[in-house]
Amino acid sequence: MKKILLIINSIFLAVGICGAPLIIRLYFIKGGKRIWLSCWLQTVAWPINLIPLAISYLYRRNNNNSSKLILMTPHIFMATIGIGILQGFSNYSYAYGVAELPVSTSGLLCSTQLAFTAFFAFIIVRLKFTSYSVNSVFLLTIGAVILALHSGGDRPEGESKKLYILGFIMTLAAAALAGLIFPLVELIYKKAQQAITYTFVLEFQIVYCFVATLFSTIGMIINNDFQAISGEAKTFELGEGRYYVVIILSAIIWQFYSLGSIGVIYSASSLVCGILISVLLPLTEVLAVILYRENFSAEKGISLALSLWGFVSYFYGDYKANNKRKNNQSPEIETIDKINRTP
Repeated sequence: MKKILLIINSIFLAVGICGAPLIIRLYFIKGGKRIWLSCWLQTVAWPINLIPLAISYLYRRNNNNSSKLILMTPHIFMATIGIGILQGFSNYSYAYGVAELPVSTSGLLCSTQLAFTAFFAFIIVRLKFTSYSVNSVFLLTIGAVILALHSGGDRPEGESKKLYILGFIMTLAAAALAGLIFPLVELIYKKAQQAITYTFVLEFQIVYCFVATLFSTIGMIINNDFQAISGEAKTFELGEGRYYVVIILSAIIWQFYSLGSIGVIYSASSLVCGILISVLLPLTEVLAVILYRENFSAEKGISLALSLWGFVSYFYGDYKANNKRKNNQSPEIETIDKINRTP
């Protein structure tokens, strides 16, 4: 069952990673200027998840005779609030970076979250590294570094060096916070002292997305973003109607990312989630080249090749480890069968 969930959530994650940066960059390219609004859109569509949660609740009630609506304990609920606050800071940092940097540059900087994820996972959840996972992290990190060496030539025309550097730093901060959040989520799953079901995962996502949305809503109120939306829509280069389409699609696609990342952590681990994100980000860069005519240099091609190599390396190592575990278990199973057949 977890393998099926892993595939489904990986698809959700792919849609979010490839689609969300492109559409939010479109918002800024065509005249959008509200960073807090961009931050808000990353989690505001959380009520969508109430639909599968309600279906799950009805299923549990009909099949398990359980009327318990909330599976979270008070301790987990408080921990989830903390995750939501961290996510709010991460969302703002990312929104600021996307506002100042091309998609290709922000994408390569976000790829560094894998190194942060591996580091924090080693400290927080005592992740055990294999030669294949180390190789994967190394390749993906080197790919990001190669791109970083070339990123100076990607500064948008007319943008000051100060704003570009600040966007660079804020995007790295977002990558670091994401690298911290993933292992913390995995730790919550491990320390929950209760059965971790997909219903629990949905509850977790709804709570932390609600908190992150509340965080950005406060920022929007202080910055008068709600009052500015109608005026910004009228001056949007694609037209007022398409402005709202971009806003709504952005919110929905970001939920694919949120649900996909939390689901992958549940189905596999925080490191697998980090690796999937890192391998998908270069594909986002390719889409940015096609849609926004950004330059695709030799460095970006090398980075894409290294990312795919790192992706294959990790999952080949996981495949070998699973086969080894099965082979080690086989003699024990055969011995038990012989004992059972002995008269």
